[in-house]
Amino acid sequence: MKRWVALSAPVVFVLLWSTGFVGARYGLPYAPPFTLLAVRMVIAAAALAVMAAVVRSAWPRRTDAYRQSAIIGVLLHAGYLGGVFYAISVGLPVSVTALVVCLQPVVVAVLAGPALNEQLIPRQWLGIALGLVGALLVLTPGLLKQDSPDAYPPAAVIAVIIALCSAAAATLLQKRHGASIAMLPGTAVQYAAAAVVLGALALATEDIAIDWTPAFIGAMAWLIVALSIGAVLIMFWLLRVGTATGVSSLYYLVPPVTLFEAYVLFGERLSPLSLGGFGIATIGVALVRQRTGASDAARDDGAISTDTTA
Repeated sequence: MKRWVALSAPVVFVLLWSTGFVGARYGLPYAPPFTLLAVRMVIAAAALAVMAAVVRSAWPRRTDAYRQSAIIGVLLHAGYLGGVFYAISVGLPVSVTALVVCLQPVVVAVLAGPALNEQLIPRQWLGIALGLVGALLVLTPGLLKQDSPDAYPPAAVIAVIIALCSAAAATLLQKRHGASIAMLPGTAVQYAAAAVVLGALALATEDIAIDWTPAFIGAMAWLIVALSIGAVLIMFWLLRVGTATGVSSLYYLVPPVTLFEAYVLFGERLSPLSLGGFGIATIGVALVRQRTGASDAARDDGAISTDTTA
């Protein structure tokens, strides 16, 4: 059972995480991005606090634990999600947004050495380079056509770059400090901190209005249950039993899944050059995870019960 959980968790995470971009596209017509996310964070924080009380998970006793969780939450749920939702709201295709922000391994691998003492082999660096090249190929057509209706808004590109950097920083901090904080209380604190920042952004920049249609309620429910609770807790568990670079490399698998979902649901199409970039970026994950996947598996039996309180 432990081995099955270890093998299936990355697959479930990739499938769930890819639907977050789809959920954003469904929800954004009915609410501005920061408003939508602030409401989502408040509900998710309350739900996780209740879950923590039900299972009697221990809340942190140290002030610095709350501070660390708050910083991670602002980076991951305000910086990352805020950038993603804003980019999609101003016209960046769902599939392109997914690819750019899922290049976390490029940033994480560069920083994991000095920050976490994680060493990479040449094959993994090759995979990271392929991911970067693939992303550039995907972005190039839209960036070169600034006078075309299909051009990518510069503000959207800046937003996804902010999201990428925020998510990479949050991954490193979660890997370093997350294991000392029970998952349910720690994540609840993260969401609460992110809600404050997102709420402030909404008040400062948006006309706060939500159209509570069945479509919006359904999108919000999925974003909270499947993403804010399911996918995020799986990600944090994977970080506890594996390496930051290995977990981040899973993001390379999200864009192809999102590309398929966006094509089926929204009819999004990319140029042959962009499609080729997707293929190159996807190959990168196999090279990056070849070593980390083996080392993660070797630790599964001892690490699977790291946080019984969650």
